[in-house]
Amino acid sequence: MDWFTSLCLGIRYYINYKLMKKRVKQYVHQTQAGGQDHYQVLKEFSRMLDDQIEKIVLFLLEQQGLLASRLQKLGEQREILLEQPDISQVCQLREAYRAVGQDLLKLLRFVDMNATGIRKILKKFDKRFGYRFTDYYVTTRANHPYSQLQQVFKHVGIGAVVGALSRNLADLDHQGSCLSIYDQPSIPLKDPVIEQINASVDRLTHSTNFLQFIGQHALIAQEDIPSAAEDIVDDHRYHFMSLLLNLANTFLYMVNTYIIVPTADDYSMSLGAAATVCGVIIGSMAVAQVFSSVYFSAWSNKSYFRPLVFSSIMLFMGNLLYALAYDLNSIAVLLIGRLLCGLGSARAVNRRYISDCVPLKIRLQASAGFVSASALGMACGPAIAGLLQTNFKLYLLTFNQNTLPGWVMAVAWIMYLFWLCISFKEPMHDTEEGHTALDADAGSMNNERLENGLLQPMLLSSGSKEKQDEDGDQDFDDSEEASEESRGPATSIASAYRLLTPSVKVQLLIYFMLKYAMEILLSESSVITTLYFSWSTSTVAIFLAILGLTVLPVNAIVGSYLTNMLEDRQILLASEIILLVGIILSFHVTRPYSVPQYVCSALITFVSAEVLEGVNLSLLSRVMSSRLARGTYNGGLLSTEAGTLARVVADGTITLAGYLGEDRLLNVTLLPSLLICLASIIATFFTYNTLY
Repeated sequence: MDWFTSLCLGIRYYINYKLMKKRVKQYVHQTQAGGQDHYQVLKEFSRMLDDQIEKIVLFLLEQQGLLASRLQKLGEQREILLEQPDISQVCQLREAYRAVGQDLLKLLRFVDMNATGIRKILKKFDKRFGYRFTDYYVTTRANHPYSQLQQVFKHVGIGAVVGALSRNLADLDHQGSCLSIYDQPSIPLKDPVIEQINASVDRLTHSTNFLQFIGQHALIAQEDIPSAAEDIVDDHRYHFMSLLLNLANTFLYMVNTYIIVPTADDYSMSLGAAATVCGVIIGSMAVAQVFSSVYFSAWSNKSYFRPLVFSSIMLFMGNLLYALAYDLNSIAVLLIGRLLCGLGSARAVNRRYISDCVPLKIRLQASAGFVSASALGMACGPAIAGLLQTNFKLYLLTFNQNTLPGWVMAVAWIMYLFWLCISFKEPMHDTEEGHTALDADAGSMNNERLENGLLQPMLLSSGSKEKQDEDGDQDFDDSEEASEESRGPATSIASAYRLLTPSVKVQLLIYFMLKYAMEILLSESSVITTLYFSWSTSTVAIFLAILGLTVLPVNAIVGSYLTNMLEDRQILLASEIILLVGIILSFHVTRPYSVPQYVCSALITFVSAEVLEGVNLSLLSRVMSSRLARGTYNGGLLSTEAGTLARVVADGTITLAGYLGEDRLLNVTLLPSLLICLASIIATFFTYNTLY
């Protein structure tokens, strides 16, 4: 039986998701009617799932054998060519090896689709029965020495085929050279087929590197392999300068957020308010961002340029009012200025532009650039504030350490607006007719590839149908076919919330917790260090800048090493525990409160929160419904809202705690961090076995 024939017959080797979904519904009705007890249901469904996984694995092993057989025959041809070199035959042999690589890609898609089906049916069973069946099933199967579940999720044996392909292609490309891929392991083979295979393998194993790890912070959907139609559309919409402008917007906004942190307490006191009012000053920007994220996300459905222009104008006006508040002696003007800055938060537009307009082949790099721009802005904000230690008047305007952050950012946003107007290129937006035409083009291209034997038939029949089914089955179990609405993106916050499984809710809680802990640490740093250590503004700025500069090195270590040695869920739990330790060490229980205690506890808290954020968003992107990967109310918006709300609550807590006295400020603000962290750790334990 040849490869193409075996793939055609392979439809029956897919997980029968539709049958299993019906069986779940039958079990629900039977248990409600008292016809079956829960223990019997668990055993029957476990046996049924075992059978489904077994047929997947046996087919997978059979196809690996066919690939190995083809590689062996190609190896014999290669030996003949080594004795009698022929350039035309070498080219043919190289293409034959690449054809094996393309078929391996089809097999990897087969594994990926079945792995998705297994995850979905486990989640569905948990939801319908209210059990943690996933906990039981994964615990008993995944770690067993004869585990077939591991064969699906770790695709044992694929690596040997990839290795053989890589070595032979490299040898054919460098005929006459004495070196092999084993002599230069740090230099990857630059072959498009091998790169696609490696990307697909990494997606299945969740192995990662630094670039992928920081790219996951952006929570921008990364697809596996682009179709030709998608490539054409992406190339038409992509404009490098426009991408650069979006990254610059991200950087400037983060600078704008943190440039006032070292001086906010001093500014509030100069206007006659308490030092702890700095919490309201810093947090007012986050309050406005809660609302701006939603309308910017919706606006980006129609335009990218106009929202960015509006954002720049709002941020210019906000910073102008922030700077003028000193001479007007008005705390109200200062707060209005910060609210306007929050209303100019276009991070939803920046993220959406990368997701929609950047070609898939460089989307990961763009996502990493988005996160790096945020981290760099976070570090540069306090550092710039530390340099603005001067005091002079120009006409009736005062320029000092309190007002200069506003003046500097106002000038920066005017310059950015000018750059935006002359350089940004509005991409073509999809219309309903455009979608229809694209689908038709994609369909014709797929048919042509099918006729040439290049596209796995399984993916067109069972695969696409089940993919649609898994997108829409969550809330429409009683219908045979999901409606168009059930397959589309969420259309409101309420509909997005209904798509959240317990695992997703726990990950959003963790994201809320880590953002709360980080905001408490950063926002009250100036007040705490002035109270206990009498630090100057410059010293506070240097301290905060150093904290910000740890982001990229920490992510490099975690992304390049830890995530390749440990599972994401293991890193997640360990990071939560270390964060808890950092919070506990931050409490003022001994006198005097020393600088080493504060600095060490702050570093532990901040670094562990950064590590936690990376793995949290990585897991969130995997356990979240695919319907939340697109549209206005997407996963990125939900995580942004959770993080922004955490900042609002944290900054409000600082101001409220100030009424109890500055000497109690530290312990009172740390207590909620401690309780929320404990709650997130407990919640992680309850959902631990669903995080895979």
